[in-house]
Amino acid sequence: MNDLKIYNSISNKKEIFIPVDKNNIRVYACGPTVYNYAHIGNARMAVVFDTVVKLLRYAFPNVTYVSNITDIDDKIIQRSLEEKKTCKQISETYLEIYNSEMKKLNVDLPDYQPKATDYVESMINKIKHLENEGFAYCKDRHILFSVSSFPKYGMLSKRSKEKQIAGSRVAIESYKKNPEDFVLWKPSKKNEPGWNSPWGFGRPGWHTECFAMASDILKTPFDIHGGGLDLKFPHHDNEIAQSCCFQNTKDDFSSYARYWMHNGFVTIEEKKMSKSLGNIVLLKDYLNVYNGEVIRLALLSAHYRSPLVWTESLITQSKKILDKFYDVLSRLEGIEVQNDNLTLPSELQRCLFDDLNISKAFAYLNKIVRNKESFETDKNKKNLKRILMTVSNILGIFKQSPKNWFKNKIKIDNMDIKNIEELIQKRNLARKNKDYNLADDLRKKLINLGVEIQDSPDGVKWKWVN
Repeated sequence: MNDLKIYNSISNKKEIFIPVDKNNIRVYACGPTVYNYAHIGNARMAVVFDTVVKLLRYAFPNVTYVSNITDIDDKIIQRSLEEKKTCKQISETYLEIYNSEMKKLNVDLPDYQPKATDYVESMINKIKHLENEGFAYCKDRHILFSVSSFPKYGMLSKRSKEKQIAGSRVAIESYKKNPEDFVLWKPSKKNEPGWNSPWGFGRPGWHTECFAMASDILKTPFDIHGGGLDLKFPHHDNEIAQSCCFQNTKDDFSSYARYWMHNGFVTIEEKKMSKSLGNIVLLKDYLNVYNGEVIRLALLSAHYRSPLVWTESLITQSKKILDKFYDVLSRLEGIEVQNDNLTLPSELQRCLFDDLNISKAFAYLNKIVRNKESFETDKNKKNLKRILMTVSNILGIFKQSPKNWFKNKIKIDNMDIKNIEELIQKRNLARKNKDYNLADDLRKKLINLGVEIQDSPDGVKWKWVN
């Protein structure tokens, strides 16, 4: 078997993966805060690390995967006040929706999906230990981690002290000895949820959650810690600081997690998706139109460490790729392969073991499905189907029967046509009202859907662009 290589964010280079215990690979990835519907960025993180875990399960006999749920947070509290519901009602509602949507993307439930509120006692104990050892201090009923007590702080993000201060999620408050110090525990305001602690009624800071849950469930050191690129600083830097100090391993940053993996941002028209720009794309809106496999493949279409530019043309292209391979699978129906005897050819394995290089893997797949010899004998057909089923297990695609796939495709195409006709009508109205900026924007949307339009004296004509 080829060596598995992954890009380690802490060393900023590709490394051969050497497990702590080859009989039990342990992985942690930071999950969502459940106060709203998942957006495409949440979905990318879930799909990427689900795929990483599937690849690890192909290569190793046992993998334990933990991805947490933040169910106590300022955003959840705000939503509970707006909707006049408890924080538990809000978090449970959106957790159920999140898991349902992830299932449609063929994302498996993690082995453990711990909720922050179930680990508050553990967090209190760990914070108290950090305070007793001089790594944390109490001021105005807040407990803060003293960054100056950990000289290697910022080793993951490689940020200067000035950038650490400027980029911190927590504002510089009077209770901080130093601007870069971060909150481990804070008092709960009136009508906010909280827990009794040595420092009064309050709740944990966000950065302590993952440190506590990962340490308790996986033990340290574990193999891989993952999450979105935006979590490098301050969240993951803060996890490392707490864990190293808690374990008294200040000079060994690998005493918490050996490898760090981060997926790139999702950008909309090459701008980072954010509330301030008003360009948040919700997953549910795409699941109402497209099969989950189409969205999954689109999310995997750029290398996981790279930015992913989200467009309708990306969705269209992903549909076409899946159509092609489902057509191949339809030609292989009746060919039986054993699910417990699935292996990858060495060339394909090298692609996927090279830091999950999916584009190279598809270049190989395209080559073999174009080869007529792949379909000439039952032996060759069986070998091709075995390869595609192994890829299916790792990438989470090709999970339907070809018959069902093409039945769904007809429904999708009909929905596309309805959407296209509505956009053309809106564009016609915009042109009539001489709102040419809106008309141009609608034309761009149609182009991104793979549609070419022509204005003529007889009205607007359109066709699919192959």
